[in-house]
Amino acid sequence: MQSNKQIERLAKQNGIKYFGVADLSLATDEIKRQGGTEISKYPYAISLGIALLNNIVDQLPQRPKREVIVNYRHHAYDVVNQRLDLTASLIGSFIQDNGYNVLPIPSSQQVDEQRICAEFSHKLAARLSGLGWIGKSCLLVTPENGPRVRWVSVLTDLPLKPTGRPLEVRCADCSKCVDICPVHAFTGKLFNEEEPREVRYDAKKCKRYFEQMKKAGQLSVCGMCLYICPHGHND
Repeated sequence: MQSNKQIERLAKQNGIKYFGVADLSLATDEIKRQGGTEISKYPYAISLGIALLNNIVDQLPQRPKREVIVNYRHHAYDVVNQRLDLTASLIGSFIQDNGYNVLPIPSSQQVDEQRICAEFSHKLAARLSGLGWIGKSCLLVTPENGPRVRWVSVLTDLPLKPTGRPLEVRCADCSKCVDICPVHAFTGKLFNEEEPREVRYDAKKCKRYFEQMKKAGQLSVCGMCLYICPHGHND
Protein backbone atom coordinates (compact mmCIF):
# COMPACT_ATOMS: atom_id res chain seq x y z
CA MET A 1 0.00 0.00 0.00
CA GLN A 2 1.10 3.55 -0.71
CA SER A 3 0.48 4.58 2.91
CA ASN A 4 2.87 1.91 4.16
CA LYS A 5 5.62 3.17 1.86
CA GLN A 6 5.10 6.81 2.80
CA ILE A 7 5.16 6.12 6.53
CA GLU A 8 8.12 3.77 6.30
CA ARG A 9 10.04 6.38 4.30
CA LEU A 10 9.31 8.98 7.00
CA ALA A 11 10.42 6.56 9.69
CA LYS A 12 13.67 5.63 7.94
CA GLN A 13 14.47 9.32 7.36
CA ASN A 14 14.42 9.70 11.15
CA GLY A 15 16.81 6.85 11.89
CA ILE A 16 14.31 4.05 12.45
CA LYS A 17 15.81 0.61 11.69
CA TYR A 18 12.72 -1.55 12.28
CA PHE A 19 9.36 -0.79 10.69
CA GLY A 20 6.31 -3.01 10.83
CA VAL A 21 2.51 -2.94 10.73
CA ALA A 22 0.45 -5.20 12.98
CA ASP A 23 -3.11 -6.37 12.50
CA LEU A 24 -4.43 -5.85 16.03
CA SER A 25 -7.53 -7.96 15.45
CA LEU A 26 -5.25 -10.92 16.20
CA ALA A 27 -5.01 -9.81 19.86
CA THR A 28 -8.12 -7.72 20.58
CA ASP A 29 -8.94 -9.34 23.92
CA GLU A 30 -5.40 -8.99 25.27
CA ILE A 31 -5.18 -5.36 24.14
CA LYS A 32 -8.51 -4.58 25.80
CA ARG A 33 -7.42 -6.26 29.05
CA GLN A 34 -4.27 -4.17 29.19
CA GLY A 35 -5.43 -0.80 27.89
CA GLY A 36 -9.22 -0.78 27.85
CA THR A 37 -11.83 -0.16 25.19
CA GLU A 38 -10.37 3.12 23.94
CA ILE A 39 -7.04 1.49 23.09
CA SER A 40 -8.59 -1.64 21.58
CA LYS A 41 -10.66 0.26 19.01
CA TYR A 42 -7.67 0.80 16.72
CA PRO A 43 -7.29 -1.89 14.03
CA TYR A 44 -3.59 -1.33 13.27
CA ALA A 45 -0.35 -0.58 15.07
CA ILE A 46 2.76 0.80 13.41
CA SER A 47 5.80 -0.66 15.16
CA LEU A 48 9.06 1.31 15.12
CA GLY A 49 12.39 0.16 16.53
CA ILE A 50 15.89 1.54 16.98
CA ALA A 51 18.84 -0.81 17.52
CA LEU A 52 21.01 0.06 20.51
CA LEU A 53 24.73 0.74 20.17
CA ASN A 54 26.54 -2.55 20.77
CA ASN A 55 29.62 -1.07 22.42
CA ILE A 56 27.44 0.53 25.09
CA VAL A 57 25.41 -2.63 25.72
CA ASP A 58 28.56 -4.76 25.85
CA GLN A 59 29.84 -2.70 28.81
CA LEU A 60 26.90 -3.68 31.02
CA PRO A 61 28.83 -6.41 32.91
CA GLN A 62 30.97 -3.53 34.21
CA ARG A 63 27.94 -1.58 35.47
CA PRO A 64 29.34 -1.09 39.00
CA LYS A 65 31.40 1.60 37.24
CA ARG A 66 29.29 4.74 37.25
CA GLU A 67 30.50 5.88 33.83
CA VAL A 68 29.14 2.64 32.33
CA ILE A 69 25.63 2.98 33.73
CA VAL A 70 25.50 6.72 33.02
CA ASN A 71 26.39 6.11 29.39
CA TYR A 72 23.90 3.25 29.06
CA ARG A 73 21.09 5.14 30.76
CA HIS A 74 21.69 8.21 28.59
CA HIS A 75 22.38 6.77 25.13
CA ALA A 76 20.58 3.41 25.23
CA TYR A 77 17.52 4.64 27.11
CA ASP A 78 16.84 8.38 27.39
CA VAL A 79 18.12 9.48 23.97
CA VAL A 80 16.71 6.52 22.06
CA ASN A 81 13.31 6.90 23.73
CA GLN A 82 13.26 10.57 22.72
CA ARG A 83 14.11 9.66 19.12
CA LEU A 84 11.34 7.06 19.05
CA ASP A 85 8.75 9.40 20.55
CA LEU A 86 9.65 12.21 18.17
CA THR A 87 9.29 9.92 15.15
CA ALA A 88 5.99 8.55 16.46
CA SER A 89 4.73 12.13 16.83
CA LEU A 90 5.78 13.02 13.29
CA ILE A 91 4.04 9.95 11.90
CA GLY A 92 0.99 10.74 14.00
CA SER A 93 0.76 14.21 12.49
CA PHE A 94 1.13 12.79 8.99
CA ILE A 95 -1.72 10.34 9.55
CA GLN A 96 -4.00 12.94 11.13
CA ASP A 97 -3.33 15.38 8.30
CA ASN A 98 -4.57 12.66 5.94
CA GLY A 99 -7.88 12.44 7.79
CA TYR A 100 -7.45 9.38 10.01
CA ASN A 101 -7.41 8.77 13.76
CA VAL A 102 -4.07 8.11 15.40
CA LEU A 103 -2.64 7.58 18.89
CA PRO A 104 1.12 7.39 19.48
CA ILE A 105 1.95 5.36 22.61
CA PRO A 106 4.94 6.69 24.61
CA SER A 107 8.02 4.56 24.19
CA SER A 108 8.59 4.11 27.91
CA GLN A 109 5.78 5.16 30.24
CA GLN A 110 4.29 2.91 32.90
CA VAL A 111 0.63 3.65 33.59
CA ASP A 112 -0.42 0.67 35.71
CA GLU A 113 1.52 0.50 38.98
CA GLN A 114 -0.11 -2.74 40.05
CA ARG A 115 0.55 -4.76 36.90
CA ILE A 116 3.71 -2.75 36.10
CA CYS A 117 2.91 -2.14 32.46
CA ALA A 118 2.05 0.52 29.89
CA GLU A 119 -1.39 0.95 28.33
CA PHE A 120 -0.25 -0.92 25.21
CA SER A 121 2.49 -3.47 24.60
CA HIS A 122 5.15 -2.40 22.09
CA LYS A 123 6.44 -5.97 22.14
CA LEU A 124 3.03 -7.27 21.11
CA ALA A 125 2.91 -4.89 18.13
CA ALA A 126 6.45 -5.75 17.02
CA ARG A 127 5.73 -9.46 17.34
CA LEU A 128 2.49 -9.27 15.36
CA SER A 129 4.35 -7.22 12.72
CA GLY A 130 6.71 -10.13 12.14
CA LEU A 131 9.77 -8.34 13.54
CA GLY A 132 10.68 -10.88 16.20
CA TRP A 133 9.54 -13.25 18.93
CA ILE A 134 9.12 -13.04 22.70
CA GLY A 135 12.12 -14.59 24.44
CA LYS A 136 12.40 -16.20 27.87
CA SER A 137 13.33 -12.75 29.18
CA CYS A 138 9.94 -11.48 27.95
CA LEU A 139 11.84 -9.12 25.65
CA LEU A 140 11.14 -8.91 21.92
CA VAL A 141 14.01 -10.71 20.20
CA THR A 142 14.87 -9.79 16.62
CA PRO A 143 16.84 -12.10 14.29
CA GLU A 144 19.42 -9.37 13.52
CA ASN A 145 19.92 -7.52 16.82
CA GLY A 146 18.39 -9.86 19.36
CA PRO A 147 16.68 -7.91 22.15
CA ARG A 148 19.01 -4.92 21.69
CA VAL A 149 16.21 -2.78 20.28
CA ARG A 150 13.86 -0.21 21.82
CA TRP A 151 10.34 0.19 20.48
CA VAL A 152 7.46 2.60 20.09
CA SER A 153 3.97 2.07 18.64
CA VAL A 154 1.51 4.23 16.74
CA LEU A 155 -2.13 3.08 16.79
CA THR A 156 -4.34 4.10 13.88
CA ASP A 157 -7.40 3.37 11.77
CA LEU A 158 -5.55 4.31 8.58
CA PRO A 159 -5.92 1.27 6.28
CA LEU A 160 -2.48 -0.33 6.22
CA LYS A 161 -1.07 -3.63 5.02
CA PRO A 162 0.28 -5.87 7.82
CA THR A 163 3.96 -6.58 7.24
CA GLY A 164 4.13 -10.11 8.60
CA ARG A 165 3.09 -12.62 11.22
CA PRO A 166 4.73 -13.65 14.50
CA LEU A 167 8.04 -15.45 14.11
CA GLU A 168 8.62 -18.86 15.63
CA VAL A 169 10.33 -18.72 19.02
CA ARG A 170 14.03 -19.51 18.54
CA CYS A 171 15.19 -19.73 22.15
CA ALA A 172 15.17 -23.56 22.26
CA ASP A 173 17.07 -24.82 25.32
CA CYS A 174 19.03 -21.59 25.89
CA SER A 175 18.57 -20.16 29.39
CA LYS A 176 21.31 -17.52 29.52
CA CYS A 177 18.90 -14.66 30.23
CA VAL A 178 17.22 -16.72 32.98
CA ASP A 179 20.53 -17.64 34.61
CA ILE A 180 22.08 -14.16 34.57
CA CYS A 181 19.12 -12.32 36.11
CA PRO A 182 20.31 -10.96 39.50
CA VAL A 183 16.83 -11.32 41.06
CA HIS A 184 15.72 -14.55 39.34
CA ALA A 185 12.72 -12.84 37.75
CA PHE A 186 12.29 -15.36 34.91
CA THR A 187 10.90 -18.86 35.11
CA GLY A 188 12.47 -20.09 31.87
CA LYS A 189 9.18 -21.01 30.24
CA LEU A 190 8.84 -20.46 26.51
CA PHE A 191 6.36 -17.85 25.33
CA ASN A 192 2.76 -18.96 24.93
CA GLU A 193 0.26 -16.30 23.89
CA GLU A 194 -2.48 -18.14 25.78
CA GLU A 195 -0.67 -17.69 29.11
CA PRO A 196 -0.29 -14.48 31.16
CA ARG A 197 3.10 -12.79 31.48
CA GLU A 198 3.31 -13.86 35.13
CA VAL A 199 3.88 -17.47 34.06
CA ARG A 200 7.24 -16.39 32.62
CA TYR A 201 8.19 -13.22 34.47
CA ASP A 202 7.78 -11.62 37.91
CA ALA A 203 7.94 -7.90 37.15
CA LYS A 204 7.72 -7.01 40.84
CA LYS A 205 11.14 -8.55 41.45
CA CYS A 206 12.66 -6.18 38.89
CA LYS A 207 10.76 -3.23 40.33
CA ARG A 208 12.02 -3.93 43.86
CA TYR A 209 15.57 -4.33 42.52
CA PHE A 210 15.43 -0.91 40.85
CA GLU A 211 13.93 0.66 43.97
CA GLN A 212 16.78 -0.74 46.06
CA MET A 213 19.32 0.77 43.68
CA LYS A 214 17.63 4.17 43.91
CA LYS A 215 17.62 4.03 47.72
CA ALA A 216 21.35 3.27 47.58
CA GLY A 217 21.90 6.39 45.46
CA GLN A 218 22.55 4.41 42.29
CA LEU A 219 21.07 4.74 38.81
CA SER A 220 18.45 2.02 38.26
CA VAL A 221 20.14 0.15 35.42
CA CYS A 222 20.34 -3.59 34.82
CA GLY A 223 19.90 -4.87 31.24
CA MET A 224 21.83 -8.11 31.83
CA CYS A 225 19.18 -10.23 30.08
CA LEU A 226 19.42 -7.92 27.10
CA TYR A 227 23.23 -8.08 27.13
CA ILE A 228 23.60 -11.86 27.37
CA CYS A 229 21.17 -12.99 24.66
CA PRO A 230 23.08 -14.90 21.93
CA HIS A 231 20.84 -13.30 19.30
CA GLY A 232 22.56 -9.98 18.66
CA HIS A 233 25.56 -10.71 20.90
CA ASN A 234 28.92 -9.64 19.53
CA ASP A 235 30.93 -12.80 20.31
